[in-house]
Amino acid sequence: MLLAPSDLTALGVTLKLAVTSTFFLLLLSMPLAWWLAQSQSRFKVLVEALVALPLVLPPTVMGFYLLVLLGPKGALGGLLESLGIGHLAFTFTGLVLGSMLFSLPFVVQPLQNAFAAAGGRVLEAAASLRASPLDRFFTVVLPLSRRGLLTACVLSFAHTLGEFGMLLMIGGNIPGRTQVASIAIYDHVEAMDYAAAHQLSLVLVAASFILLMLVFALNRRFQGVNLA
Repeated sequence: MLLAPSDLTALGVTLKLAVTSTFFLLLLSMPLAWWLAQSQSRFKVLVEALVALPLVLPPTVMGFYLLVLLGPKGALGGLLESLGIGHLAFTFTGLVLGSMLFSLPFVVQPLQNAFAAAGGRVLEAAASLRASPLDRFFTVVLPLSRRGLLTACVLSFAHTLGEFGMLLMIGGNIPGRTQVASIAIYDHVEAMDYAAAHQLSLVLVAASFILLMLVFALNRRFQGVNLA
């Protein structure tokens, strides 16, 4: 099975997008997930609903409002235009921002559950040994939450591989810049080139299956280590 150069380029953009968005989303989601796991604020329900909104919101709806926000006449895009930076619609940076927002619940929710399970008496014992809050988070919470961290990373990465509607709205279909693998498959189907669509689809199916096998295998290994 030989993929066309354009399909390889689309796969390259997809992998770059998945790695970039997962990295930054993980950094931004950890403080939020920790707050959700520990907070008793009355606004916690509101924040949880906003985080989970991408799970039920149609991707094209989110993509449309991001396009309006990041476009040359949008609030953020217009501000960037006035500063001489340029708007973010139909750019790779816009894709990253959209992917991060759309994958937010797939990262925050596993981390929140993991952080909640890692708290309690262990943190109290660390505090009694005069460990600072930051030290307790990095030396106690994160090691105990490695299964949640792994799940969050894999879900974010795999979700980005298969995203279509939101990315098409915010990034368009620019080969080499914003055309991802899912959009390339759609182009092949529109052109009635089912063979090319089948080949590229098989690559995404195989990648998704391998990622899920990896996370299940590592979770079983971590569970065995914890039981030991």
